[in-house]
Amino acid sequence: MSRVIREAAPRFEVEVPLAIIGAGAAGLTAALAAAEEGVEALVIERDALPQGSTALSAGLIPAAGTRLQAARGIEDDPALFEADIQAKAGGRALPHLAALLAREAGPAIEWLAEAHGLPFSVAEDLDYPGHSRRRMHGLPSRSGAELLDRLRAAAEGAGATLLTSARVAALVADAQGRPRGIEIARPDGARERIGARALLLACSGYGGDPEMVRRHIPALAGAAYFGHPGNTGDAVKWGAALGGRLVQMGGHQGHGNVAHPAGILITWAVITAGGFQVNAAGRRFWNEARGYSEAAEAVLAQPEGIAFSVFDARIAAIARQFPDFRAAEAHGAVLSAPSVAALAARAGLPAAVFAASFAEVEALKRACATDAFGRDWRGSAPLVPPLHAVRVTGALFHTQGGLLVDEAGRVISEAGTPIPGLYAAGGAACGVSGPEASGYLSGNGLLSAVVLGRIAGREAARFTRG
Repeated sequence: MSRVIREAAPRFEVEVPLAIIGAGAAGLTAALAAAEEGVEALVIERDALPQGSTALSAGLIPAAGTRLQAARGIEDDPALFEADIQAKAGGRALPHLAALLAREAGPAIEWLAEAHGLPFSVAEDLDYPGHSRRRMHGLPSRSGAELLDRLRAAAEGAGATLLTSARVAALVADAQGRPRGIEIARPDGARERIGARALLLACSGYGGDPEMVRRHIPALAGAAYFGHPGNTGDAVKWGAALGGRLVQMGGHQGHGNVAHPAGILITWAVITAGGFQVNAAGRRFWNEARGYSEAAEAVLAQPEGIAFSVFDARIAAIARQFPDFRAAEAHGAVLSAPSVAALAARAGLPAAVFAASFAEVEALKRACATDAFGRDWRGSAPLVPPLHAVRVTGALFHTQGGLLVDEAGRVISEAGTPIPGLYAAGGAACGVSGPEASGYLSGNGLLSAVVLGRIAGREAARFTRG
């Protein structure tokens, strides 16, 4: 599927100014930005209905210094956001992208809200690991599916053409390796060539390619994959075949809080609001405050790759704003009990060991102390019955490494120069998480998709007029 066809004089049945591959948040935002430049984009989507990684997320986008934050009394600015990005990534996020995304996230959110009617609000009752301010912006349902639906409606309303059930079988380049168009395949086997003055790769990463995962993320080789199955690395393979530089390929978002065996994501709010994790022996095993991405590897390292997330009714009430959590409750994955001993019995945990772990956490909270794993319990509320637990495992959600792009979203070659007419955004481009899971700051995926999608769409549209 990830072929590049080189021809001296490529010929096409149809010509468009801008072709965008992928109708997730990155591709649809790019189409909206192109429309503002007076360029009608053709967005190609392999599925009959756009879904992708966006639809699988909670749809929360971090942004600093927005009017929505100011209205809630939240003091924040891009410099602080950039510092948080780099702190989480251990200083290894690409500096030009960290500065760009931190600076442009607020304007992107306000543009979508004011120009295109997306009703964002700030998630005020949740703290996310690594964010020093509450800056997550989401839609009423706290659902990536709603975000995708609203972006699609806005893009089509702005004049973008969405071509679904169309798999890009190959990129077409001229003899010099410059991209000139695409070849698409339909479900019935029919093929068509579409020429384009600019191509924008917005079809996510490689989490659905087991061989690439083994090569770049060996710690999660064989782990459950919770991203879209179409994320098989085509964009990075196409870009590399055209001479694009791949960077920080080990960067990714894992998650160590997937209900097992139900396979439903449990929001990390159950931990950040004062919960904790134990393994099947009833013992805590790491610093949960580090983040949910690192949690995937930490949980999978436990016996049978299983842990239990423990919280109470107060925290469950916060978590219910997310549809996944409500689905987990309906499925019976969220266990409830009136006491510590009863919860241990329901979860099948050794009663004495679990009780000791629970008592230790509560003592740390009362003492405002830091535990042996490095978790600071200051300000954490006690857990009050009724208590809850979910049996969870770790999983890979999406990759963060990819094609190197500049501040205009242009793909950079191995020689260090932009490849004319080739752009990338979202999972196709390298994000700002550094080279490993620990660098993933909550929302980094949609941050890159929406902000870089807007920039790349605008700049690609301008290129088509040049």
